[in-house]
Amino acid sequence: MIEMELVGVRVELPANQPIVLLKESSGTRYLPIWIGAVEATAIAFALQGVETPRPLTHDLFVDVLGELGVEVTAVHVTDLQDGTFYAELHLSQGERSWSISARPSDAIALASRLEDVPIFGAEAVLDEAGLEIDPDEADGEGVEDPEEEVQQFREFLEQVDPEDFKEQ
Repeated sequence: MIEMELVGVRVELPANQPIVLLKESSGTRYLPIWIGAVEATAIAFALQGVETPRPLTHDLFVDVLGELGVEVTAVHVTDLQDGTFYAELHLSQGERSWSISARPSDAIALASRLEDVPIFGAEAVLDEAGLEIDPDEADGEGVEDPEEEVQQFREFLEQVDPEDFKEQ
């Protein structure tokens, strides 16, 4: 498993399809995962610190886990089958630990509400769906500004279609 950073939520144009964007913590590959609008909103709200008058579903789940003394220890993006990403939520409670199958968007929405929950991507998933953006080759001079790198990625996303990531 490769540790990933949550870059944020973007909208792929022209289809207006939301994606969550992960980046290798110590690498140059990005992993775009197409997600639903509700999950995109939940992740964006968490990243921006937006508090809603009533808890969203992911907030409720975090509260329930907290009341039960269950800790989310990690999110693993484990597989990609027929264009569908799979993930696991890793949980612990005292000596007990277990993993639960989850949609990556839900698992990431939970992790984004908690502190220090690492997100990992399976090497095979990154090999299949990861996108290499080498800052030194992006414009021939290197990219010093992370926002510029993200902008270059956005430009790439404008030309890509979710169907490009389905197995042939």
